[in-house]
Amino acid sequence: MKMKNLRWWVIALIALATIINYIDRQSLNVLWPQIAGELYPDKTDDERKEIYALISVVFVFAYAFGQAIFGKVFDWVGTRMGFALSIGIWSIATALHAFAKGVLTFSIFRAILGVAEAGNWPGAAKGNAEWFPTKERALAQGIFNSGAAIGGIISIPLIAFLSVYFSWKAIFVIVGLVGLLWLIPWLILVKAPPKSHPWITDKEREYILSGQINHDVNKDGEHDEGYNPTTAQLLSHKQSWGVIIASAAIDPIWWLFVFWIPIYLSEVYGMDVKTIGIYGWVPYVGAMFGAWFGGLLAQNRIKAGWSVDATRKLAITLGCAIMLPSLLAMANPGSPVTAVLLMAIILFGFQTAIGNIQTLPSDLFGGKTVGTLAGTAGMAAKLGAVALTSLVPWLTSGGNYTPAFIIGAALAVIAAASVWLLCPKIEPIRGRS
Repeated sequence: MKMKNLRWWVIALIALATIINYIDRQSLNVLWPQIAGELYPDKTDDERKEIYALISVVFVFAYAFGQAIFGKVFDWVGTRMGFALSIGIWSIATALHAFAKGVLTFSIFRAILGVAEAGNWPGAAKGNAEWFPTKERALAQGIFNSGAAIGGIISIPLIAFLSVYFSWKAIFVIVGLVGLLWLIPWLILVKAPPKSHPWITDKEREYILSGQINHDVNKDGEHDEGYNPTTAQLLSHKQSWGVIIASAAIDPIWWLFVFWIPIYLSEVYGMDVKTIGIYGWVPYVGAMFGAWFGGLLAQNRIKAGWSVDATRKLAITLGCAIMLPSLLAMANPGSPVTAVLLMAIILFGFQTAIGNIQTLPSDLFGGKTVGTLAGTAGMAAKLGAVALTSLVPWLTSGGNYTPAFIIGAALAVIAAASVWLLCPKIEPIRGRS
């Protein structure tokens, strides 16, 4: 049996996994006002926020190291089994949240969830590098990243709706089961990489392999895997640090909103879980369109004859420039409608930039190294998110979120600057003689 456009089915499944990923992680964020009211009835709002921040920091710490761990796992066992391990473990961990009794048990289950969910990102970067030619990678990454946005759009109203009919414990079990069901089509469809997949057409295989930028780095006339250094050699290149620093700077902006949108709407505007469900999905619409826009912009410019270097830098710089004024405007947004619309613009800019940052490992190195650099950059990104998340309860004491948004604006500038300064030309790196 042969399937046309098999690569698009693969990225669609990865995007679906990302949607499930975000539903799983957002469940605690949306349900926290209800959970905190049940488990901590005698605590003040600031005390509950500190407990939530502690559990969130544990999750992101685990997520940070999970990115590095699963970056290596994907390079060792391949995309197919790497995803099976990642989503299988995180789905079970989600269901286990139903048995949490307090800070310790929530932290344990969030840690397991964080390590396993982290595999989704280096896995997607590796899958993108395997299944797509260079000119389509930003679009494929945008489709994958839109899964995070769609997950955000779906998860907040979905969890709010489920809370009408089910307890918070039952909701964790339900969403955990969905991820296990995803494994069935994944294991059936993704049997092997494109080079040896039995269902791919010869035309598509040749299109993918011949269009990969690292296909003949040593100029011997034969397709190869490109430059695949050891981890130490990888970190000796300033371009690697450009990717790592850009990721560490920009990612906390995303997590600032992922973790705190429901809490922000509850604290600043007095919303309950059901009202949060009405407003809280809006920012992710901006993220979804930003993911598509960033991918289509990159594909359009490359087709128009732009270099990969110029294309990536345009998209990354534009995304950061969009975020900057909106983050500053969040200091005094006024109505809740204005606040969520500003958030939508911020997340539009974020996704425009991040999809192109995440393609940099495959632009610079060979396929056997992509997972390692993507995982290392992801770990740095999550450590940056840990730092900002830890500070949020202190920065926002009394319900004033302005300092957090000002820090976010500064991080957007750092992300763009690191790419320009440390990646002077984005092209395949060749091993040092």
